Amino acid sequence: MALALAAGGAAAAQQYGAGPDFGPNLERFTYPWPVQTMTFDAIGQPAKMSFMDIAAPRPNGRTVVLMHGKNFCGATWESSTRALAQAGYRVIVPDQIGFCKSSKPRAAQYSFEMLANNTRRLLASRGVTRATMVGHSMGGMLAMRYAIMFPEAVDRLVLVNPLGLVDRSEEGLPYLDVDTLWAGEKKTNYASIKAYQQENYYHGTWKPSYDRWVWMAAGMYAGQGRDTVALAQAKTSEMIKTQPVAHELYRLKAPTTVIVGTLDKTAFGRQQVPASLRQFLRAIPLVAPDAVRKMPKGTLVRLDGLGHSPQIEDPARFEQTLLTTIR
Repeated sequence: MALALAAGGAAAAQQYGAGPDFGPNLERFTYPWPVQTMTFDAIGQPAKMSFMDIAAPRPNGRTVVLMHGKNFCGATWESSTRALAQAGYRVIVPDQIGFCKSSKPRAAQYSFEMLANNTRRLLASRGVTRATMVGHSMGGMLAMRYAIMFPEAVDRLVLVNPLGLVDRSEEGLPYLDVDTLWAGEKKTNYASIKAYQQENYYHGTWKPSYDRWVWMAAGMYAGQGRDTVALAQAKTSEMIKTQPVAHELYRLKAPTTVIVGTLDKTAFGRQQVPASLRQFLRAIPLVAPDAVRKMPKGTLVRLDGLGHSPQIEDPARFEQTLLTTIR
């Protein structure tokens, strides 16, 4: 189904509106490698965490964990995963609980600590005691929290256009309760996802290859599980707002590289502040330099001409940068 969509163009988006119904846990969206699951308890309810575990043809003995962003899934790391595996790395790609192919338990109270702890237990179950953690967007916040909680388990930290480098509350971002966020998430469809990504992620440009990932995200909202997906997204939006890592950057012990596409316009919560205050919510490229200076072993790498998702926008260039960074 996913391969057929890649060739469908804009006509398919118009036909489906919110996108094809892939199911609330992407049951009908095909991932590039076999998907396994690990079960956790979430407020007395079993919750399955999905993941891919990809072996290298010629192993170098190291493991890389790829952490997706809020509007992304493990599958969006496909090209990066192939490059890493070809270079000798074992690659583990989880879908966090609340996202994508993983369960979205209605009673769950989301926190980065919970997601980090789940990830640690997953890696332990796979025999991985130490790894390079790579996090994109929201996944960057999670990777930082993981590195703070389990410093002995991280040999290197790579953050790709990460959220959480500043406390948006200090820039005027107001608190919105989960019900308000939920009402907004219920309006999500193909058109709204594409418009947001085109403006903020891809600096007004668009390539047909991006459509696959928009359909993937929209496809979780298209069927009867729409409210469940929207609620999980609302709760995790609140998590991002209320749990910044900005005040704890000094606690990052591992060598840390922040890779930033210089054209990224993402400033989490921009649409939630009054128009008069939006200018004060600085985009990621503007906040990254100060944040990196607060990291004990921080390095900033700029990818000129790229936006929020360099691993999708220019895979070859991003992968060369990533491989050089973790070598």
